[in-house]
Amino acid sequence: MAGPLTGIKVVDFSRVLAGPLCARTLLDLGASVVKVEPPRPDVTRFAMPSANGMSGYYAQQNAGKRNVSIDLNAPGARDLALRLCDEADIVVENFRAGALASFGLDYEAVAARNPRIIYASITGYGQGGPWRSRMAYAPTVQAEAGFTANSLRHYGEALTAQRTDSLSHADVYSGLQAVIAILAALHRRAESGAGEYIDVAMAATLMAVNERAHVDLGDIDLGAEPAVLGATDCPFFTGPGGERFTVATSLVGSLTFRSYLAAMRRADLAKDPRFATAAARRQNLDELHAIVQTWISTFPDMAALDAQFDEAKIAMGEIRSLRELGESEWADYWGAVQEVPDRRGGSFRLPGRPWKFASESLDPLGSPAFQGEHNAEVFGELGLSREDIAAAHAAGALVGGPSAEAKA
Repeated sequence: MAGPLTGIKVVDFSRVLAGPLCARTLLDLGASVVKVEPPRPDVTRFAMPSANGMSGYYAQQNAGKRNVSIDLNAPGARDLALRLCDEADIVVENFRAGALASFGLDYEAVAARNPRIIYASITGYGQGGPWRSRMAYAPTVQAEAGFTANSLRHYGEALTAQRTDSLSHADVYSGLQAVIAILAALHRRAESGAGEYIDVAMAATLMAVNERAHVDLGDIDLGAEPAVLGATDCPFFTGPGGERFTVATSLVGSLTFRSYLAAMRRADLAKDPRFATAAARRQNLDELHAIVQTWISTFPDMAALDAQFDEAKIAMGEIRSLRELGESEWADYWGAVQEVPDRRGGSFRLPGRPWKFASESLDPLGSPAFQGEHNAEVFGELGLSREDIAAAHAAGALVGGPSAEAKA
């Protein structure tokens, strides 16, 4: 792999999303990642949709990782897992607190053999405390951490009766926060030589990434002005050709209202009693919105409208599907979508990297591995003979491999 983390070795014990995304991000930065999968595989292998038997969800979070499948209940399996950790720089896991300790694979056991290891655990509520043993998935942690309440408050029960959000914010943000902590620990290890244990809590992550937390946690008198610029203060409009778009500028806030006046060349509206104060504008928001919408309809196209909004320092964005963005000129320039083989003649279109490095080009995304595909390769590199690897398969410690997948 090319990238700033070239030479860094990661053992990924995780499954589903938060941990796999963390390890996948490290891989994208150049690290070598070995995913350790139990005989009962990562449940995302069965997620739909799939192409030729390979789940797109699994592929997105695990493409490019080498895969070994170990039954930790089998004789000799723990030693195989520890051998992996002996050679690693980083371990990532997201089991319930204490789960890997029961197999002798917790931080203390790994660090006793490899004191330079950086070991990151991602759970719902952390490794200690009264909630350490609770099950945690993104929707439940989002409910506990105010995200669901915020959706209900702003969008109403009718819009959120079935599910408040289709995206797993708690998992994704926690995975990225784990990456940040791991990179910080790598930096310190370069100076001190010492490893680190990192405890990442999804609930704490959601509090940390909530830009409105100071409002909900404190006793702030919001008064007539909007507390902060939030999603509900960003209006939607219809463009000259029927395009739907949003504007990241509130019609209500005193400073942002002036930006609309500048864009529309309508300074007179500031003296209109209906719009003279934030409270008045909120009360007469439909009328104000209609005035802006009428002005928008006078433009010949979206490009001309965008230019005038830009002059007034107002950002606008057309409502697109992800496919539409992925097929745009920008996506082609950035390399925002990459084609990844599904290993059976087809392919997936997956997101590319969100960053570029001036000093080097990152390798294309790798392919998703079959379960246990790299058992022989990985453990051969660790010094096991073909006979040792065959014996581990016979004992049930190693599971799967390319031949097993070919028969599926």
